[in-house]
Amino acid sequence: MTREAFDHLDDIAVSALRVLSVQQIEQANSGHPGMPLGAADAAYVIWTRFLRYNPEDPDWMARDRFVLSAGHASALLYSLLHLAGYDLSIEDLSRFRQLGSRTPGHPERGTAPGVELTTGPLGQGLASSVGIALGLKMLSARFSSPSFPGLPSRVWVLASDGDMMEGISSEAGSMAAHLGLDNLFVVYDSNRITINGNTSLAFTESVTSRFRSFGWTVFETDGHDKEALAATLEKAQESHATPVLVVSKTLLAKHVPGREGDHRLHGSPVGPEGVKGLLEALHWPEDSPFRVPDEAYEPFRRRARDLKAVYGQWQKNMAQWKQTEPEEAALLESLFDQPLPHNLEEILMEAVGRDQKATRVHSGLALNAAATHAPWLIGGSADLTSSNKAEIHGASFIERGSFGGRNIHFGIREHCMAAVANGLAAMGAFKPYVATFLVFSDYMRPSIRLATLMKLPVIYIFTHDSIYVGEDGPTHQPIEHLAALRAIPGLTVIRPADGPEVAAAWAWALQKKDGPVVLALTRQKVDTLPHATDSIPPVPRGAYVIVDVPTPHLVLVATGSEVALALRVSELLANEDLIARVVSMPCIELFLQQPTQYRRSVIPGDLPVVAMEAAVGLGWTRIIGRQGLLVGMEEFGASAPAEVLSEHFGFTPQKIASRIRTWYQKRSACKEDS
Repeated sequence: MTREAFDHLDDIAVSALRVLSVQQIEQANSGHPGMPLGAADAAYVIWTRFLRYNPEDPDWMARDRFVLSAGHASALLYSLLHLAGYDLSIEDLSRFRQLGSRTPGHPERGTAPGVELTTGPLGQGLASSVGIALGLKMLSARFSSPSFPGLPSRVWVLASDGDMMEGISSEAGSMAAHLGLDNLFVVYDSNRITINGNTSLAFTESVTSRFRSFGWTVFETDGHDKEALAATLEKAQESHATPVLVVSKTLLAKHVPGREGDHRLHGSPVGPEGVKGLLEALHWPEDSPFRVPDEAYEPFRRRARDLKAVYGQWQKNMAQWKQTEPEEAALLESLFDQPLPHNLEEILMEAVGRDQKATRVHSGLALNAAATHAPWLIGGSADLTSSNKAEIHGASFIERGSFGGRNIHFGIREHCMAAVANGLAAMGAFKPYVATFLVFSDYMRPSIRLATLMKLPVIYIFTHDSIYVGEDGPTHQPIEHLAALRAIPGLTVIRPADGPEVAAAWAWALQKKDGPVVLALTRQKVDTLPHATDSIPPVPRGAYVIVDVPTPHLVLVATGSEVALALRVSELLANEDLIARVVSMPCIELFLQQPTQYRRSVIPGDLPVVAMEAAVGLGWTRIIGRQGLLVGMEEFGASAPAEVLSEHFGFTPQKIASRIRTWYQKRSACKEDS
């Protein structure tokens, strides 16, 4: 085929990307046409000349990952997937942004093959891609035999001006360069337009200088010159031992006559006249929407044919490696299957023991016991490793050029840390945990929310979980954070009360494969609850009775460090013939998922309920009802020793018992009057 013929097919295929993207948006009367029109050339070059993939095996281990960090340009991604032969039909494209479709407004992992990450909030895709790139490096480093086929996979990110403005891109860019992730390639579609207008309204920095200062290798090119772009990407793939940023300078809404660079087309359909002008400019037939000439598929088919040989050879090499290296092959399989011993709970219970320790200390013991049986468990802390008890002892830390360890120094980058964890989990071979103080979960919340949307099995170790942080004061004392995390659908928040509950919580979190788990842990020592010596606390049921009595007058429900406090309160109340059942509720969400019969067996519907938690009470009415009593926090904390704060905020057995007696008497009097 002549060069002219290739160019002709290239032009037809790129035009198909533009037209299909715009037609999706017009059909839905909703979407962002500007970037798909401007970035089509760059996306096309990446997919037809550089990206390694197999639409017949979308989860091929050695594939490259393509991440659309600028999720608002989703119509472009769907057009690419369709033309490349993935299971995404023209009908799917025609249902863009419709209820239940496989083509939602922003890419969602799991809705269509080839969508690696859920992206929407800008910067998230770029930051999570750092996690994917890191995970691929860590996975490759586990296997030393020369016959291992290797994972030459690259992570290709298409990012936008908005991604570069969000602060998380700087955190992620800094970390990627520090680790020397040379398998990460970010193509920055620099069209210099946002919703409000030109980026100069608010963004005048030199992105190239910023990323060069991090330690990236940076190129600039004309994003509409396919050959220049391809030549730049060829140079980018040369060994630089750094991540690569390619600044692709483009025009928003390319080929829409009179509207190129018009900021209004960032997020609004081009309209009938705009579509007509676009089709004329591209010499595209107007006879029917979503009609794609067969020639538009040919460059993608050509790429598929070339990659089929690559795929086949890699699979052959992998099969041979499995035969010659059965032990390493078994390890590889275990990293993805992530099996656990059948007696995991007993193993962790023995590890944590029953001594009076802070639950963060119990957690560190459980983590290390689990790590012995789970080579796929990896993670780290945001510069609080010793405080969070988040190190796997005996394992090395990941360093530039040395990726065989299991511990990660994230630095003081909580937001990036959470996004990187999403990428590590999405890569599939590891179950990541990340750690910091509970109060700093605010910095991580957008990434945590996306983890729940993607059902990624990330474990969050959040220590220093209440006012008992003490002298650090209200800036470091979480008050609203438990409620805020519990408000995220699909996120399981567990606040264990002692060592056995920590062991049971860790066991459940390790087994959970369809969503993230928060472990909220104390700084201070806690008493061990009166469990049966050989029993495993039923943490997966969310709540259970710690102390029962034949005919209770009320139920005391508490979480975490307040469970031991509830036991002392019940003893004081009993001295005045006010008898209470005491319930430990490590997880509200899991309890509410239990059958009604079990919930009623723990908290009978005819008994008044008191909840105790050193935090704001938002959400507790689901447990105590409108007539129940909440003993919680209604203000920020203060800087003082923990025991002083207990007295000041009313979290002593005597003060709580007195408050409950008064409340119970008033409640009883009201019932008699009625």
